[in-house]
Amino acid sequence: MPFFGIFLIYIYRRRHLAMDKNIEEFLQAHNNFLPIRYSYSNIKKITANFKHKLGEGGYGFVYKGTLRSGNEVAIKILKQSKVQGQDFINEVATIGRIYHVNVVQLIGFCFEGSKQALVYDLMSNGSLDKQIFTKEGDKFLNYKKIYDIALGVATGIEYLHRGCDMQILHFDIKPHNILLDKNFTPKVSDFGLAKLYPASHSIVSLTAARGTLGYMAPELFYRNIGGVSYKADVYSFGMLLMEMAGRRKNINANAEHSSQIYFPLWVYDQVSEEKSAEIEILAEEMKVIKKMIIVALWCIQLNPDHRPSMSKVLQMLEGDIDELQMPPKPLIYPPDVPVNNDEAEMELETFSTSSSTPIIYTSFPLGDTNDV
Repeated sequence: MPFFGIFLIYIYRRRHLAMDKNIEEFLQAHNNFLPIRYSYSNIKKITANFKHKLGEGGYGFVYKGTLRSGNEVAIKILKQSKVQGQDFINEVATIGRIYHVNVVQLIGFCFEGSKQALVYDLMSNGSLDKQIFTKEGDKFLNYKKIYDIALGVATGIEYLHRGCDMQILHFDIKPHNILLDKNFTPKVSDFGLAKLYPASHSIVSLTAARGTLGYMAPELFYRNIGGVSYKADVYSFGMLLMEMAGRRKNINANAEHSSQIYFPLWVYDQVSEEKSAEIEILAEEMKVIKKMIIVALWCIQLNPDHRPSMSKVLQMLEGDIDELQMPPKPLIYPPDVPVNNDEAEMELETFSTSSSTPIIYTSFPLGDTNDV
């Protein structure tokens, strides 16, 4: 047993030494293109020895800090990576080279073996999920602001897909990963799962599915419906947009009626049948919400080829609602996958509770006038 324990320690140290070497080689090779590199002692000074914790997650912890210039920053202290430092490299390699108003700005980083940190501009209004899933109605953003945020997120994703020398696929678009600055300008964040590909690649290769359940594109599960491409981010954005419009999680196993468990299917019927009595909101607000829902329904089509590009999404969001056509009703499963209603309902419940993002259920109906 003692020899076995020593062997395990040896394997562990060897693996992490290889990981450290892998990251350091990357940092040295791209030194001219990277942001500021901080020492760990600098990170401790900036955060006042990690005095103010802003949040935590599977990635590690986030602390508030202040630079010498007086600018406030958010510092993400990463847990030791399990995949040869790929998540750390992804963050530095993607947002370290991006400058866009709707993408979070990476100011610097720290890498000293197991001590890894990322330094960002501070987003004083936190993540989008805290704004759209709150139970405190008086703190809701109005629909004009929600719409503006949706446009900003779409602009940021479109830039990742088409505005860089390499196309960047995020693979984890969700409310938790959209940060809001003091003016509620949205910033796409958390590029730990991102992949870079030549702009000419329409279909990309993945060895395993990546993302968060509830936002992951179906082609990541069902390979027979189409190849993986930037349309995976379009699907995730559609699920995000649907939640923004409804101000509720798309999947709510505690819904009053079983038909409302999966919100996109329920709201499709409401919009297509124009059941305005069930959506009691002002006419102008209704136009905004209806437009967001129709665009979201196009984005979450099962077949990737039937989804619009992010450029088209922006065009639809900025255009006149009268020019939008209703898409086909979204499918949850490919037609050749037989699933009875009981199995589908059970699958939806599992789908919601197994997500890495906390599920927050609200009792607000779509567009309650008290919310605005």
